[in-house]
Amino acid sequence: QVQLVESGGGLQQAGGSLRLSCAASGSSFSRNAMGWYRQAPGKQRELVAVLTSSGGVTTYIDSVKGRFTISRDNAKNTVYLQMNSLKPEDTAVYYCNVGLYSSSGTYYPYTYWGQGTQVTVSS
Repeated sequence: QVQLVESGGGLQQAGGSLRLSCAASGSSFSRNAMGWYRQAPGKQRELVAVLTSSGGVTTYIDSVKGRFTISRDNAKNTVYLQMNSLKPEDTAVYYCNVGLYSSSGTYYPYTYWGQGTQVTVSS
């Protein structure tokens, strides 16, 4: 069983920055890929960023490339999402997730989700 706790969200003006954290329980953290998702009101949850277990591979959706950075600290069982140059369209609830990153470059989320953290960007 894995428990995930997100934090770091809040209200920020456009152009500002936020750093999200996700603390994970369980001894298998370092062996799993991690992903950040977001869900805006009335929209489907979308995968924003993925980081492999070693930290050697990262992927991002086009809309956040160059602005967001995913990283992890395996000693602290924590994954981060640094969000810079925020835009109003980044407003959403952000969730972290544990999953599998296949050799073909596909991320398969496991069924472990945190409660999410709200990010609101004002224009």
